Amino acid sequence: MSPELIQKLVTSYFSSLQMMDVTGWAENFTEDAIIYDPVGNPPSKARENAQAFFGLLSMAFEKLELSQDDVFIAGNGAAVKWKLRALGKSGKQGIAEGISVFEMHESGKIQQVSSYWDDAAMMAQIKG
Repeated sequence: MSPELIQKLVTSYFSSLQMMDVTGWAENFTEDAIIYDPVGNPPSKARENAQAFFGLLSMAFEKLELSQDDVFIAGNGAAVKWKLRALGKSGKQGIAEGISVFEMHESGKIQQVSSYWDDAAMMAQIKG
């Protein structure tokens, strides 16, 4: 897979997440793609659980801003250092940083995402 296609998939993943576009986000994945978000939590099937995942996001967050600070592409994968700025439904703001590792499938879709970050710290920041 070309580095350009990998970059396009990574950008689409983050932009659709930021816009809370469940359909656009799910289309980035293979049918059997797995997400570890964050690593340490049980794996989630990206397409199958997309509606539930975005339902949880929309219950907690009013607005998400995601930046891709550094993107490293190698082979059929990428590692992305990112920053999340969020406005919670409580009106409180939170900031988190993390690294997501993407494994791409030869079909041109994302096969797996493993995200390393402290989601509990983010939720504590925005808690009402």
